[in-house]
Amino acid sequence: MIRRVDLRGRKASEVLDYRALVPRAAFDVEHAVDVVRPICDDVRHRGDEAIRAYGEKFDGVVVESLRVPRPALDEALAGLDPEVRAAFAESIRRVRAVSEDERGADVVSEPAPGGRVTQRLVPVSRVGLYVPGGLAPLASSVVMNVVPAQVAGVGSLAVASPPQREFGGLPHPTVLAVCALLGVDEVYAMGGAQAIAGFAYGFDGCPKVDLVSGPGNIYVVAAKRLLKGVVGIDAEAGPTEIAILADDTADPEHVAADLISQAEHDPMAASVLVTPSETLADAVAAALPGQVAATRHSERITTALGGEQSGIVLVDDLEQGTEVVNAYAAEHLEIQTEDAAERALRITNAGAIFIGPWAPVSLGDYCAGSNHVLPTAGCACHSSGLSVRSFLKAVHVVDYTREALADVAGHVVALAHAEDLPAHGAAVSVRFQGDRADG
Repeated sequence: MIRRVDLRGRKASEVLDYRALVPRAAFDVEHAVDVVRPICDDVRHRGDEAIRAYGEKFDGVVVESLRVPRPALDEALAGLDPEVRAAFAESIRRVRAVSEDERGADVVSEPAPGGRVTQRLVPVSRVGLYVPGGLAPLASSVVMNVVPAQVAGVGSLAVASPPQREFGGLPHPTVLAVCALLGVDEVYAMGGAQAIAGFAYGFDGCPKVDLVSGPGNIYVVAAKRLLKGVVGIDAEAGPTEIAILADDTADPEHVAADLISQAEHDPMAASVLVTPSETLADAVAAALPGQVAATRHSERITTALGGEQSGIVLVDDLEQGTEVVNAYAAEHLEIQTEDAAERALRITNAGAIFIGPWAPVSLGDYCAGSNHVLPTAGCACHSSGLSVRSFLKAVHVVDYTREALADVAGHVVALAHAEDLPAHGAAVSVRFQGDRADG
């Protein structure tokens, strides 16, 4: 059901490129960019007409109006199961609490007497928030997108989620219900690359946004890459992945369940176990078939676990295992080792880290308070997960007195001439010409 990659005994005799050796999908975003380019160009020129046409082509739905009417939002919220509503309310509370702690404040520095530089944190004016609705309606992504944007102080929020044929061309009712619960009433029934382009360029009734955030399939990711610069993006968050670094102290039933939980998302999802324990590897491999057979989405999970993106990686020891998971830069990394908390401090590349047996990725997906919109496909080596900071811009405000500028003027002039930019220096020295005349 899941392949093995054996790295034991190789480290001493060769230089290992762990990123190339560890299982990973052939995530060809560049090819997908070529696919979505004409879609995005079409949306740029034809606006909502093109978006509706692609909704019919890809989602099998004819949408009269992309904007979801307010009564549909209210009706979805009224019909939300009370237990599910309570669960979403708790998820919102926890994500909001973490976001408020992350918000931060303006920072004032005085590098010299009379010289002040203030870093102001300014919210983005308008954002487009993408919520997937393909194999699974990820209503929890509404929470993960909207709450940090609200805490940041974003003034204008719009949500896009694919139209659903079984719901009359509207997004999934749970997605609509959570939007209503959070007070978001600008919601559009559009998905895929055409939704990202719609937000980036704007269309009739929907002004263009400054930033697009949220996870999606490879075509959503490709559209974000293509349109970066036309619009800001959070990160390239594509098909999900989990890596688990574990030793003999880990429960193989737990490990198997956690691998399956992420494989449930998508046939392209990646599930990777890294361990020095052949005993654990054997026990996890033995536990997988029974657990998979008992799940609703066994076919999808079997495809994901059997794909080239998933596997059990055997290593010589936890030191090598740590190097492997740092190179892999997983979206989600679980550490189930005897020294889990200490070992987590040595991880530099991961979207989110889950420590020990009582912090499964599923907790982070819903109710840990952390954000589940995270960089995938190795992008965690340079990108962060979605947070309140994703919706803030840092602006330096420079405030110097006459005396403070005079104190550093000679240095500015010297550096300007060193770079052959004398007018830069003149812009400072001109302010003190009267002083030299007086002297």
